[in-house]
Amino acid sequence: MIKYSVAMGIRMVCIILMLFVHGWWLLVCAAGAILLPYFAVVVANVHGNGEATAVTRPGAVQLYRGQSSSRPDSASTPDSPSEPTAPRAPSAHDPTAGAGGDT
Repeated sequence: MIKYSVAMGIRMVCIILMLFVHGWWLLVCAAGAILLPYFAVVVANVHGNGEATAVTRPGAVQLYRGQSSSRPDSASTPDSPSEPTAPRAPSAHDPTAGAGGDT
């Protein structure tokens, strides 16, 4: 993290110097401001130790089947609906609409 912070500090200096320098120095500062973030990320992601660590393999996969319920109709009706449902308005073609729907 310190290497990355130093590189970003140098980048900020390059950006500020771009306002005051001319000629080739402007190109050098622009290149520093553009290229330093890439190299800073590459350097920050390099691991310092050369030893390979052992990969820990996870255990066997177990399926989650939910909690069993003693009610026989629990599969057809949810305990708590995710969204509240509004009652449907009866239509003219609905046979359960009542006596006024057969005209």
